[in-house]
Order: sequence, then C-alpha cells, then structure tokens
Amino acid sequence: MKQYGMIINLDRCVGCHACAVACRAEWQVPTREGYRRNWVHRLGPANTSHGMSFTFYPGLCNHCDSPACVPVCPADTVEMTFRDPESGKTKTMEVAATWKDPFNGTVQIDQSRCLGCGACRDACPYGARYVNTEVANEDIGGEGIADKCTFCMPRVEKGLAPACVQTCITDARIFGVVNDPKSEVAAYIRKGARRLESAAVRIGPNVYYFGKPRDLELLDRTSTPQEMPEAADRRRMLASLMQPAMRRMQTAGLLGLAGAMAVQGLAAEEDE
Repeated sequence: MKQYGMIINLDRCVGCHACAVACRAEWQVPTREGYRRNWVHRLGPANTSHGMSFTFYPGLCNHCDSPACVPVCPADTVEMTFRDPESGKTKTMEVAATWKDPFNGTVQIDQSRCLGCGACRDACPYGARYVNTEVANEDIGGEGIADKCTFCMPRVEKGLAPACVQTCITDARIFGVVNDPKSEVAAYIRKGARRLESAAVRIGPNVYYFGKPRDLELLDRTSTPQEMPEAADRRRMLASLMQPAMRRMQTAGLLGLAGAMAVQGLAAEEDE
C-alpha cells in the first residue's frame, strides 16, 4: 500500500492563510467558527532552548497510520470494494461511515451515511474534524455531517495537486507518497521532517513538519497532543444505542421523530 502524505516546510511558510482560504473555497466550508478542514495558527514569539522562535502551525487531517476516528464510527458497516488505479488490484472491506483507504492510505468519510454523532471528531487528538450542523442526512436523522481534509482526492485522482498545495505562494507544502523513497516527501523525511507525536499519542500522522530546531521545538511544545481523547467512547455508545430505534422509526415512517430524538440525546450527552 502506498501512503499519501504531506510535508509542511516552516522555513517557507509566511502565514498568509492562502492554503486555508483555498480549501474553504474548494470545499464550500461554511464561514463559521470551528468549521475548517485546514488552518494556520501563529506561534510565538517565544523563547526555546535554541533561541527565540516565531513561526506558524498549518494543520489539517493527518491521514494517520492508525486513525483514532475510524474505529469509533457507530454507523452500520457496508461492504465496499476499493481499486488501485495503478495496479488494478481490488480489495473488499466492511466499512462504517469513515475508513482508511487500503491503497492510498487516506482517511475518507461517506457523508451520505454519517450520523452526525461527532464520535470521530471527538476521537481525533489533532482536532482535525468538525461536524457541519448546517446540513444533516434526512433519511438518517442526527445533528449534522462530519467533514475534514480529504487530501483533495477528487483532484489528485485527476492528476492535480491538493488545493492548499497548488495555492501556497511559497511552495511550503509538498504532497506525495511517504513510502516512495524517490518522492520529495520521503526526501524531506530523511532530512529530518517530523511528525507531531508524543509518548501518549502515537497513531502515525502522515503530515510532517520541517524547519529550524527552534521552530520545531515551539511547534512541538504548543501543538503536539499529549493525550488521547476519551469523550468519543460515550458519544459512540449513545449513537449505537440510538441506531436500532432510529431504524425502526424509519420503517414506520417516523424519521422526523427519530431526528428529534437524536438531537436531544446528543445534546444531553454534551451537557454531562
């Protein structure tokens, strides 16, 4: 399996937010606080063991080796067949509403089956997902639909670069195959590009950061998660318990009531 990944070169990033704006435009992300697939945070100025640092944290979904968001999804699984466009090989898997692609390593969402429960959002230690409450699946109920960076796979499949990469005015973002030793991404990893991982959070993020030691130290200090979230288990349990009742109501033509119960139940869980 090849694994797509991204290098973010902090030496080149100027914090212009062009990447975030391009992502929002490409995917029609609502202009609402907390709704983003891609972000840029300013860090510093602050003192480090290597001297004063001032840098930026461009973040997005890391398409992790062992994504915490995938196993917590409570949606009913369906059988899906994936195809490698290069070799023609196929693989059939049972997947919920979010999964890790067996051929390109990206983590994707089937928004048509998303319950909007937020379990995947809560499970991500990087805060890379959000639930868009401005839309919902009418046939399922729930309080919205999960969204995040997809590495712009529809663009990549057409031979284009992800929108954020294409738009970056300083070429601070490099997209490619992590496990291809001939790729530019792999070359940066050999030069010392780093993942944002801690002793408690080691799920294999495939976004790597390259830069001066002082900037990497500040990035690690401010932006590396130090623990795995726990809230997702409660939310997943609630959504799983609700699903059979929602399916029975759907059969009985009571989808409106099911949706109302979903919203009320998840709101109550949030208040605990």
